[in-house]
Amino acid sequence: MPRKFTTEDASATRRVVTASVAGNMLEWYDFFLYTTAAAMVLGSVFFPSEGHPLLGTIAALAGHAVGFAARPIGGLVFGHIGDRRGRKTALMATLSLMGGTTFCMGLLPSYATAGIISPLLLVLLRVLQGAAAGGEWGGGVLIITENVPADRRGFLASFSSTGMGLGFVLSSLALWLAEQATGDAFLAWGWRLPFLASALIFVVGIYIRRNLGETAGFEAASGEREQRSPLREVLRRHPRQVLFAMALRFADSGASYIFMSFSLVYGAYVGISSTVLLWAGIVGMLVDSVMMVVFGRLSDRVGRRPVYLGGAIGMIVWAAPFFLLMDTGSTAAVWLAFIAGHIAIAAMIGVQPSYFSELFSTETRYSGMALGHELSSAVAGGMSPVVATALLASTGHFLPIALLTAGMALVTLVALVFFASGRTAQGAAEPATGQAVTGEAADAKADAGTPAA
Repeated sequence: MPRKFTTEDASATRRVVTASVAGNMLEWYDFFLYTTAAAMVLGSVFFPSEGHPLLGTIAALAGHAVGFAARPIGGLVFGHIGDRRGRKTALMATLSLMGGTTFCMGLLPSYATAGIISPLLLVLLRVLQGAAAGGEWGGGVLIITENVPADRRGFLASFSSTGMGLGFVLSSLALWLAEQATGDAFLAWGWRLPFLASALIFVVGIYIRRNLGETAGFEAASGEREQRSPLREVLRRHPRQVLFAMALRFADSGASYIFMSFSLVYGAYVGISSTVLLWAGIVGMLVDSVMMVVFGRLSDRVGRRPVYLGGAIGMIVWAAPFFLLMDTGSTAAVWLAFIAGHIAIAAMIGVQPSYFSELFSTETRYSGMALGHELSSAVAGGMSPVVATALLASTGHFLPIALLTAGMALVTLVALVFFASGRTAQGAAEPATGQAVTGEAADAKADAGTPAA
C-alpha cells in the first residue's frame, strides 16, 4: 500500500511542479519565438522573394520544419543523458543550448546585409534549437511524474504542459510589445529585441534548475541505468509503445502548429490584423493552459484514453469551423475559433505527460518518451505549417488545410480506438510509488472508469 501523502511531500511536490512550469515556460519561450516570428517577419528579413508573397514565409517556415527534424536527434542524445546521468543534467544542457542559440538569432545579419550566409546561419541555429527542444519535453515531464503520487499524476503532470503554453504566450507578448514599441522599425531591428531578451531568460532558468534535485524514480532505478543502453532497451522492450506515442502526437502536434503558426499566415491572407491574430493566439493559449490542468485532473478520475479521445474527436469536428470563423474577419469570431481549437488541443496535451510516462519503464523512460514524442513532432508539427502554407498558395482556399488538420487527428483517433489498451510497460515500476501495473490491470482500471495509470 502506498504510504500516506504528508505535509512534507506536499511541499516537495509544489517545488518540483513550480520548477517544471517555470523551466518549461522559459525554454519554450525561445522555441516558440522563432515559430511566431517566422509567420510574421523572418520571411522578409532572411528569405526575400520577388515572386508570390507567400514564398518568403514558406521558406521561413521551412526553417521551422528543419528545427523539428532535429528534435528526434536531440531527444535521443539528451534522453540517453537523462536516463544514464540524470534528469537534471539533461535539463541544464538543453536550457544552455536553447538560450545560446536564441540569443545568437537576434544578432544575425539580414539577407540584405550578408546574402545567403544569413539564412544558412539562421537554419543552423534553428537546428540547434530543435535539438534542445527534443531533449527538453521529456525531462520537464519526468521531474514531476517521477516525484508525485500515482493517483494525482495526471493532474500534477499537466502543469508541465502549462509551462509550454505559457512559453508561447510569453513569446507572443514579447513580439507584440516589440512591434508596438518600435513601430516602423520593427522589420528593420525591432524583431530582434525578444530574441536578445533570451539572455535574461537563460540566467533565470539556470538559477531555477540548478536548485533541483534528482527524481525519486531515477534514483530508485540507479542499478539498472549503468548496465544497459536506454535506446537499445526501448527498441527491444517497448517498440509498440513508441509507435503508439507517435500516433498520439499526430493530432495535437499537427493541429497546434496550424493553429499557432499557420493561422497567422492565413489571417494575414484574409486581411486580419497581426494585432488581432496575436491576441487571439495569446487568449487561446491562456485558455489552453488552464484547460490542460482541468483535463489532466479529469484523466485521474476517468482514465487517460477517454479524455485524449475526446480531444482528437474535437479536433476533427473543429478543423473546418476554425477557418470559417476566421473568414468572417470578426474579432469575436477569430477569438472563438482560437479558444475552441485550443480546448480540443488541451484535452490531449494536458493528458500527454502522464500518459506517455506510464508507457515506459523507469530506466528507459526519458529515451522512450523523447523518441515517440519527437519523431511525431518532426513529421506532424514540423511539416504542417509548411504544407498548409503551400496548399494556401496553390489553392487559395482553406478546405485542403482543414482536411489536413482533420486527417492528422484521424491518425490519433484510429490509434486510440483500435490499438490502445490503456496499458503501461509490462512490469514497469510506477514513478514515485514503486508499484507495478501490468497491462491487464491497467485495462481493468480503464474499463472500470478509473485511471489506467
